[in-house]
Formats: sequence, structure tokens, C-alpha cells
Amino acid sequence: MAKFQHETCTFCPGGDTRVEDWLRQSEPLSREALLASGAYMRGFAQRARELGDVELVPLSSPDGVFGGSSRSWNTKETFDHFLEAMVSDLEARMPVDAVYLALHGAMAVREVPRPEAEIARRFREVVGPGVPIAATFDLHGNEDAAFLEHADFAFTTKRYPHYDARRQGERAAHTLRLAARGEYRPATATRKPGVITATVLQWTGASPSMDIMERARRWEAREPGAYVSVFYGYPWSDVPDVGATVHVMTNDEQALADRIADDMSDFIWRVREDFALGRFPGPEAAARIVSDAVSNGRTPVAVGDHSDRPGDATHVLAAFERAGIGKVLYGTITSPATLEALAQAGPRPGDPFDAEIGGFTPSGGAPYRIRGRLEYFGEGLGYDAVAAVSFGAGNLVVLTPAYSQVLYPEAFQLGDVDPADYDVFVVKSRVHFRRGFDETGFAKTIVIVEAPEPFVGTTFLDALPYENVDLTTLYPYGAPEGR
Repeated sequence: MAKFQHETCTFCPGGDTRVEDWLRQSEPLSREALLASGAYMRGFAQRARELGDVELVPLSSPDGVFGGSSRSWNTKETFDHFLEAMVSDLEARMPVDAVYLALHGAMAVREVPRPEAEIARRFREVVGPGVPIAATFDLHGNEDAAFLEHADFAFTTKRYPHYDARRQGERAAHTLRLAARGEYRPATATRKPGVITATVLQWTGASPSMDIMERARRWEAREPGAYVSVFYGYPWSDVPDVGATVHVMTNDEQALADRIADDMSDFIWRVREDFALGRFPGPEAAARIVSDAVSNGRTPVAVGDHSDRPGDATHVLAAFERAGIGKVLYGTITSPATLEALAQAGPRPGDPFDAEIGGFTPSGGAPYRIRGRLEYFGEGLGYDAVAAVSFGAGNLVVLTPAYSQVLYPEAFQLGDVDPADYDVFVVKSRVHFRRGFDETGFAKTIVIVEAPEPFVGTTFLDALPYENVDLTTLYPYGAPEGR
């Protein structure tokens, strides 16, 4: 069992991701710490233990990178450093009967076009041809046929937000045991429909994304032993296998695998227009929508500032301030320099605050000056130091050292800060915020906001400087051969 997960935004600023960035928050995990790390791994471990005859062998694995999906390319040296450690650990534990990999699918590495396939290849070299290999993935993975050339199973989440990550880990444990006992002989098929979508359009709570995943579930329900994995892709990685992918696995039924894969690919192509095209209001238009919702009592309002990958954009903050909207909690705005200055000053709650925040990347707009009061400074949201500053008409902004995607209102309970005091919550999120703000019934109004320009993260993918992707072969910017 091993874990190596990164959703890499190759267009994000900040320089390449190196070994020290992976070690900043945690040393590599092993033993019980690895088995408890993340829903995929926990699901796999629990199901394997329930089976009763499975011995778990955790390998040394990196736990996560500082800055998460706002971090850019991993260097090849970084990738090799951790992969070689895992492979060396595996070699020392041989023989094994099966291999489980908790991956993401959207890792990007300099000089390694398909990192997850390379991970599978390296593990295959050690265990040989007869040992089954399964991996679990985020549906935002960028994959093609290469992964299943070296592995036997690929299980992706079918929900976004990813409520079913644990379920995919359980599936991996179940099928690996069957394959190791000779009771399942994987026949696989891969298709690339030729569609690329911005992640904000991939929410499985609405059609056609909902319909795509339901079609996959129906195939699995109708055909015993069939598994249908759909990758929607992660367009912020400049990699050759970007775009939607379908992986199908059956128990020694190649014709069935091909039939299902063809059907799923054709269906995604049929619904491509609604799936790949979408427009959202800009900051000024969103301010009018939010003002109307507040005036009519449709609060709380949750605002998804969806395109802000670095987390430092001030567009929405500036527009809402111009519109005079009060009782807004902005959570969060990336402001490492401001936090560092605060730390050096020895901050205390109640101190006056007068500083510029955010706006330090090309997509962040301009730094925005806040005059207010420091309400909290200390540990929070997974960081050693964050700040909460009150200002204006009952507003609050939470400052973090790196991009933070807040999923639940209660995460803002920092010191004396009470989320119940706010009518509007502005979060840097596309879909995952719906976990705690929408699909729990918390927010009465949901607003998704587009950036004022086609920066990284927006729906305007043709504005990205791709070097390894030909958009003319992908809808809505073109079509693949044969479509």
C-alpha cells in the first residue's frame, strides 16, 4: 500500500514544487499513520481487515504538499525521491500478493508526461506480471490508456464533492483480493471522448455531470463484475492526457468492457455542449445578486470565488465593498507577507489593523487595504498561523499563508469568531464548498463568481498557455479525429 497524491496547477505561480515543500507539514507516513491518512486509504484498510485474510503492508509515502493544488510543477528529482523510497520499501517487503496505490491522477512532473502510469510501471517492475495492481483516483485525474497498461484496476470517485472516496478504497480492497485468488481476471478498455471542461462545470449535483455518473452506475448495476471509472480531467495541468477519460474493467469479458467504454464515451460526447460550456457573473454582477438576496432575506449566501487558484484575488472583496454589502466573511485570502509582518509585530486580539492583503499574483488583482481590528492570530485551517480581521460594516477577512478551500462554515470558528454573525460567506472554491454550505441546507443562496479576466482557473481555457496540449483536438475548442 502506498500513497502519492497531488493535483498540480502547472500554470500557478510560485516556482516548481520540491522535496522540502512535501516535507514542510509532515514527514512521509508509514504503518498505522498511512492507513489512517485520507478517505481512500481508510476505506481500503477497513475493507481489507473485514475480509479477514489480508495482511496490510504500508509503504513509506508522502502525505501532502504545502499549498495543495495551488502548487506548480513537481520537479523530476522530487518525484523520483519519493517514488524511489516507496519502491525500495516495496523491494524489502517482497513477496506481496497485490498492490494498492492511493493516487490522484492530476499530478504533473517535469520530464514525466504521465506520472501515475510511471508509478504503476515502477511497481510492476518489482512485483512482476502476475501480481494485481489497483489504484484509486480523484475524478479530476488526467489519465489515458497508459495507466492500465501497467495496472489492473482504476477506481475513481463518482461524486463531486467526493463523498465516495472511501467507497472506492473499499472497492480496491475487494477486487484486489478476488484477483489475487484468481477469481477476477481484469479485461480493460479506455476511451478519450475528446472533451475538456473547467472544474466548476463538473459538479455532480447538476446535469449533465450527474447523468454521466449515473450512467456509469447503471452499467455497474446491470453487469456483475463491471467497474466504470470516469475521469473528468484537470485542465490546469499542462499534460498530454488532459481531458475526460473512461476506464472500464470487467471480469475476463473484453467485448463487454469495450461496449461499455464506447457507450460512455459516446454519451459524454452527446452531452458535451451543456457539460463543457458555462458562464457565471463577474464580481460586479455577483454583488448585485448578493445584495438582492440579502435585502430579501435569502441568507446565508455562499459565494464561490471559483477561479482563484493562488487564493489571493481581491476582485470579489473590492466589488462587495463598493456595493456596501455588510456582514460578509471572506475566507480566505492568501497573504503570506501580511501574516509574516503581523507575526514579527507580536499581534494580540484587539490590536488595530491597517495593511494591504492579497493581490500579489497576476490573477489576484490589486492588493486591497483593510483598516480594522485583529480578532484572531494563531493556528487554524491547517496552518501554524492565520489571522482574522474585522472591518467595515460587520465584515471579517481570514488571511492564510497559502491557498485554502474552506468546506464548512464551522471552520471559521477561530478564537471568538462566530460564523453565525455573518450573512454572506465568500470562499475560494468551485464545488467542494457545497459540502458544508449547500448540500447541508446551510445557505439559502449560492452564487458562483467568474474572474474579471481569463486568468488560470476561469472557464476560458483557451487563454491558458498550453505547451503540451492541442486544444483544437478537444471540444469546445475543436474536435478529436473521428468526431
